[in-house]
Amino acid sequence: MNDAELDRKLQAAREPSLEADYQQDFPRQVLAGLRSSPPRRPAAPVWRLRLAWGGGIAFACLLAGFALGRWHGRLEASAGTGRDVLADAKIIAETLALFPNRVRAIEQDGQGIKLVLADQPEVPSSPPLYVRISEGTNFSSMVTFSGQEIQIAGQKMTVLAEAGGGVIVMGQDFAWSSGSAGTLHNGIKIEARRLASQAL
Repeated sequence: MNDAELDRKLQAAREPSLEADYQQDFPRQVLAGLRSSPPRRPAAPVWRLRLAWGGGIAFACLLAGFALGRWHGRLEASAGTGRDVLADAKIIAETLALFPNRVRAIEQDGQGIKLVLADQPEVPSSPPLYVRISEGTNFSSMVTFSGQEIQIAGQKMTVLAEAGGGVIVMGQDFAWSSGSAGTLHNGIKIEARRLASQAL
């Protein structure tokens, strides 16, 4: 259909006949309908929420990578001396400041350092406890808090703080206290102490 045919059709069409009452009531009906329906609220943009979550996760990964990189560098620097990095109160203080109430344990063994974090900030505030387990020339050490159940030297153990400042380490078939000296069965030796709170 071309323009001329369309013009002829439109001119031949009749105007609809409307009642006079309809024309007067129409605006009022429209206004009444608008007032009775609740106003629409724009939907919250989902992309903002996704961007915030993504940014938060990226920031947490960046912090964890920075902390692990610092530990790794310090571990390599002290590897020649055979020094236990977790005995350094400054490193522990920096780590606890990065992840407040989330650090369950910081572990070191022949394979490196491992940070064990809680999903939520649920680890109670208490003085950190240092535990070192030696078997010959091999050792595993960790910093944890009283009441935490940890896996060290292939065994599940619970570490508790004593009222007098000592430390108790309990395994499946033994209980050791920092007040007792000596070697446990199978040549395993345990050292444990509270880390000085003034250094942290």
